[in-house]
Amino acid sequence: MAKPCFLRSLPWDNSYMRGSGPAAEHYSDALAKSILFYEGQRSGRLPSTQRQTWRGDSGLSDGSSYHVDLVGGYYDAGDNVKFGLPMAFTTTLLAWSVIEFGNSMHNQMENVKAAIRWGTDYLLKAATATPATLYVQVGEPNMDHRCWERPEDMDTPRNVYKVSSQNPGSDVAAETAAALAAASIVFKESDPSYSTKLLQTAMKVFDFADRFRGSYSDSLNSVVCPFYCSYSGYHDELLWGASWLHRASQNTSYLAYIQSNGHTMGADEDDYSFSWDDKRPGTKVLLSKVFFLNSNVLLEYKNTNDSKPNFFSGPIPQDFLEKKTEEFQLYKAHSDNYICSLIPGSPNFQAQYTPGGLLYKGSESNLQYVTSSAFLLLTYAKYLSTNNGVATCGTSTVTADKLIALAKKQVDYILGDNPAKISYMVGFGQRYPLHVHHRGSSLPSVHAHPDHIACNSGFQYLYSGSPNPNVLVGAIVGGPDSKDNFADDRNNYQQSEPATYINAAFVGSVAYFSAI
Repeated sequence: MAKPCFLRSLPWDNSYMRGSGPAAEHYSDALAKSILFYEGQRSGRLPSTQRQTWRGDSGLSDGSSYHVDLVGGYYDAGDNVKFGLPMAFTTTLLAWSVIEFGNSMHNQMENVKAAIRWGTDYLLKAATATPATLYVQVGEPNMDHRCWERPEDMDTPRNVYKVSSQNPGSDVAAETAAALAAASIVFKESDPSYSTKLLQTAMKVFDFADRFRGSYSDSLNSVVCPFYCSYSGYHDELLWGASWLHRASQNTSYLAYIQSNGHTMGADEDDYSFSWDDKRPGTKVLLSKVFFLNSNVLLEYKNTNDSKPNFFSGPIPQDFLEKKTEEFQLYKAHSDNYICSLIPGSPNFQAQYTPGGLLYKGSESNLQYVTSSAFLLLTYAKYLSTNNGVATCGTSTVTADKLIALAKKQVDYILGDNPAKISYMVGFGQRYPLHVHHRGSSLPSVHAHPDHIACNSGFQYLYSGSPNPNVLVGAIVGGPDSKDNFADDRNNYQQSEPATYINAAFVGSVAYFSAI
């Protein structure tokens, strides 16, 4: 048997990294811009504080033909559709970024809260407009994609789509519950009444998702597929939603739900891609914190002379604590498996990297997997470090600093430390993509060209060789291929299209590095 290999354990403040690599100001700039991006994706009536000033009001009648108010929210990427599943996931990740790394966001805290609130205000409308109904999409995607026009000019059908008890959508509903629950934590101190509203709505939406089970892909078919088809099913979202409700409410009923249903909802399965579709790796990392907390309670129980830990008001049976800790050990073990799959040289290693060191999952919008993986690496490193833990990779043991170093490599690659020497964040660094696959950015601004640009008239701008006239500052595009090659071509949406969920996890990562 090989001897366990222990990598150097370092304090969570990671002072050892100061002075190496880009300066903290570099990451602070990236943080500010990664949040600013969301102002370019806004739908609805823009506030006086709008900073992406080339944008204008849009979608002001969304929902009206169905007698509901669905104004607001975000366009998911380079088109003008409001897709509920990726919007909710984006909101969950933005909130999680604040929960874990908000202490490092400093002067960006109000901006990131505004970005989260723009999402949750819309999700609250979608969840409460009609009883036993969740509105999950505005815009007919097939018709939308046949046009190249500014959101301010939209004349494509603004159809409204919903899930209900008769046509369920447990995946999108549970993700919406997760978003509202996570956001309730963000606003708990600064806006308690809003936080309470978010959490109470999250509970109702989760109950709806759990009671009327089914995939929204089956209910809505070609309206959501192949765009945001729920390929992983809805079990992963139910477990993810329950995990966030437990974290937000500390209501033991959600812990009981996780314990009763986890084994049928993916708790025993390893999965290696965390995305808008598949929540399993994120859920494992999120629930590993329950294991660490229980382990600490049990340790204090065993070390105290009293019959209970000093922060509990009543006696807690040791066998109860041991059972609870053992049950959540599963999530720690599967978190280790996910993390180890990313670590080159680990016995569990199975990830693919480009020659330049970028994690590579697929040819379409690969950077979404990079940003989500980097965020999980840093979050798990935080949990390990604050609990004197390690990730077990077969007979090897990996400590927090190894995870941080790998996450830093991914973040730095995105920001320009790569073979092409190009930043994949628009408006950041000396070189960045100029031909971004994004309608509003590529067409003349409504302020510069007030006249209506019709559906087909806009295609001249899609195929133009000129740079986008409006810089979508902060947008992270799909990124390079498996050989580190990138085509700055507006028509190459696989590489040049940004999306809200690419940025969401990145916000947390650059916040962390901005503080070291």
